[in-house]
Amino acid sequence: MIEGTVLPVDRPNVDTDQIIPAFLLTGITSSGLGTHLFKGMPGGLDLLAAHPGASIVVARENFGCGSSREHAAWALVDRGFRAVVAPSFARIFQENAYNNGLAPVIVDAAEIEALLTAPSLCIDVGAERLTAPGGRVLTFSLDPLRKRFLLEGGYLDFLANKRTAVRAWLARRP
Repeated sequence: MIEGTVLPVDRPNVDTDQIIPAFLLTGITSSGLGTHLFKGMPGGLDLLAAHPGASIVVARENFGCGSSREHAAWALVDRGFRAVVAPSFARIFQENAYNNGLAPVIVDAAEIEALLTAPSLCIDVGAERLTAPGGRVLTFSLDPLRKRFLLEGGYLDFLANKRTAVRAWLARRP
């Protein structure tokens, strides 16, 4: 269950350079990237300052377009975001989100207007349901395998949870 306040990013085509500019990618780990989140987006820092503690991004279509850097998902997760709600995502960003435990929730574009003004949301990843203020429930679909990634903390945590089963399988092999 993901419950949190909303960071409304009321613009389409937010690209990975707006999420985290390439010139700030000087490390090889995800740690600390959240401090640079939205530095490449005009008004991005003001937006973050106006919504301290937000954990769910709501944006317009094609979120995460641009170059295929995993750092965009890393920066969001490092800053404390657990989900991005949008009508569509760039394919590689969506894959990186799943792999890093960031829920990419796709909802109909007609619903985004109300969600952009919502103070908070509740997202049940397991049930694939988003509950908005006032009790309005929206459903969404996740890829079944990648949904398991989200429920287990991301792809690497999903794999780590399989370590014992893999070792047992290996021990049974001739």
